[in-house]
Amino acid sequence: MTPPGRGSGWGSQDWPDGFPTSRPIPVQGGLVARSTRGGIGEQWWSRRFIEVMESFALGGRLTRGRNYARKGQVISLEVEPGEVTALVQGSRATPYKVRIGLTRFSELIWAKAEVVLAEQAIHSARLLAGEFPPELEPVFAGIGAPLFPGRLTDLKMSCSCPDPVIPCKHLAAVFYLLAERFDDDPFLILRWRGRPREALLDRLRYLRADDLSDDADAETEVRPAAAAVAGPVLSAGLALEALEGQTAGPDRGVSDFWTAGDTPSLPTHPELPVDLLLRLLPVPGAGLGGSRLLAQLGPLYDQLPASAARSASASTSGSASGPTSASASGSAREALSERVTGPPGSSESSGPARPTRRVRKTPETH
Repeated sequence: MTPPGRGSGWGSQDWPDGFPTSRPIPVQGGLVARSTRGGIGEQWWSRRFIEVMESFALGGRLTRGRNYARKGQVISLEVEPGEVTALVQGSRATPYKVRIGLTRFSELIWAKAEVVLAEQAIHSARLLAGEFPPELEPVFAGIGAPLFPGRLTDLKMSCSCPDPVIPCKHLAAVFYLLAERFDDDPFLILRWRGRPREALLDRLRYLRADDLSDDADAETEVRPAAAAVAGPVLSAGLALEALEGQTAGPDRGVSDFWTAGDTPSLPTHPELPVDLLLRLLPVPGAGLGGSRLLAQLGPLYDQLPASAARSASASTSGSASGPTSASASGSAREALSERVTGPPGSSESSGPARPTRRVRKTPETH
């Protein structure tokens, strides 16, 4: 009786799980699975790959393939863009050639994926650090390119063994060792899909650097005054939230600047410039005078150290600090009013007269 085989009229209908089990030839120095019992795959991506393979209901072939992997019957295994190739030693003297093909993503798909990953700083950071975040799978699914095969027909499999059933136990052995190879280097999954590790990371570095450059240019355009000063400007932004929320009407003059309340004390450290506050604050809105207001306030801030020195001198001579402070504050306000609207009684002006609010002076007491 002719033994069953290819071309003999016998096939998978006679042995649904493939040809009868035969003893393989032992291999010296073969690739041996680290797992000696139970499932194979330690990380989420390798377990996901095995989960997909086992969902294809391959029956006892997976079990025999797992035994092949643990015995070291796989001689070699290589992962290249679009295909995995391996040599598996079976019961014959010549090892069987195994190939598992998977469609490579097009350049358009990779371009979309790289942009999405670069936009998410946490994804880029983890990939650049050598990690493989679980969010990668939904990222690729979101652009219509599932990372893992969804159906058995997504894989183009072949083996040179005489078993007519595909996948055979030799292919199954390669599946399990491939999962452990993914454990060691998850970027092999992306390489299989067409993008080597360094090519992907170089692209992400380029896109991230470009994004950071754009952000820096935008920040310079929006806040040119603050960009010239080293240090955080967050506190200044919070302090101006109330002013930015007000509506600036045509009847709001520069004198309204003083209605916000008492101004904070300037730092007295000799190494700090007296106009540090002006440098830290962003340019006010047009309703408050814009950049012209800052130009007018600058000379007044330059006068403050002298005013402070006079106040200190008056205090040491027995004068009360309250009236002196109020007097200095009133002098500064009068100087600002004259600089903007002209001295009292002056009829000259650079434009239409604006209604101004009378400045209340703190009554002096002696």
